[in-house]
Parts: sequence; structure tokens; C-alpha cells
Amino acid sequence: AQEYLSKGCDVFLANVTTKEAKDKSEGRRLEDVPIVRDFPKVFPEDLPGIPPALPVEFQIDLVPGDVHVAQTPY
Repeated sequence: AQEYLSKGCDVFLANVTTKEAKDKSEGRRLEDVPIVRDFPKVFPEDLPGIPPALPVEFQIDLVPGDVHVAQTPY
């Protein structure tokens, strides 16, 4: 990307996501979580596993073409 920028080219970054909620915990074990592996004495042995992904309960609808306020709230 730096090479193209130095040549004056336009560079774009795209982040493509899906609106479908996928359960990322499916197929994972508690032992797969790095923090659990690093501190095994902190976590009990009888944990049932990783909790399922929950749906988003709210969202902020933005007005198309509106300018975001770029100042601190206080």
C-alpha cells in the first residue's frame, strides 16, 4: 500500500461483513481461549464452555450524508 501511495495512487480499504449472526463459539472449546490457557488455576474445571453469540439488541441508525461531530462531549 505504501508503494502505491508514494506513486500518487488512490488506495482503499474494504471491510466486508455479513448481516447474518454466526455463532463463533460453535466448535470452539474453552481451552482454545488464550487467557484460559495462560491462567488455568483461575478458571474452574467444570465450566460448561464458551457462551453462544447473542444477537445485537440495539443499533444507532445514521442519517446518510450527515456530518459526524468531532469534538469531546465534555
